[in-house]
Amino acid sequence: MDIEQLINLLPEMTEAFLETMQMIGISTAVAILIGLPLGVILFVTDRGLFWQNLAVQQILSFIVNVVRSIPYIILLVLLFPITGLLVGTTTGPIAASVSLSVAAIPFFARIVETALRDIDKGMIEAAIATGATPWMIMKDVLFPEARSAIIQGLTLTIISLIAYSAMAGVVGGGGIGDLAIRYGHYRYDTTIMISTVVLLIVLVQVIQQVGDSVAKRLDRR
Repeated sequence: MDIEQLINLLPEMTEAFLETMQMIGISTAVAILIGLPLGVILFVTDRGLFWQNLAVQQILSFIVNVVRSIPYIILLVLLFPITGLLVGTTTGPIAASVSLSVAAIPFFARIVETALRDIDKGMIEAAIATGATPWMIMKDVLFPEARSAIIQGLTLTIISLIAYSAMAGVVGGGGIGDLAIRYGHYRYDTTIMISTVVLLIVLVQVIQQVGDSVAKRLDRR
């Protein structure tokens, strides 16, 4: 490890870290805004539930499965035309946020759906028997019971997005991955490569610890 070189590259590393956080922040927000309600719809439109609609459920499930089956690096390239249309460029953290968001939405939606499926159906049936409306069931039964699992799923989603954001650096997406490619790989700079790996490990550990702590506080069991 060349400490002097590492100190000289601190501005670049700081910028790369902030770019990574920007990508993660945007894509996580989109995942929550779209993936959360999508996961709820996948659950409540399934057979035997209060908004049963198998046609909607199967169509949405198929779309989610299709997007999830595409490796991220391929999805990133496939979305270049849409990314260019939306943000005017295919490079940089904002551009990478488009593909990260598309990857995060179905991933988080499935996690939300799974969390809701783990709820005892007897609780839902009891709520229906008392005359509760669908909105009341979601507000008073589904979300309170599943919130711990959803937080754990959100933590997993964010950690996955960190890995995806590093891959986005291969095609100029910016962030820590881009720094590792430009300095660590192309210039055979072991110091930068090790530093970026350590930074990513620390970031993941912090997010995991925070997510686990919040999930435990919200766990009603």
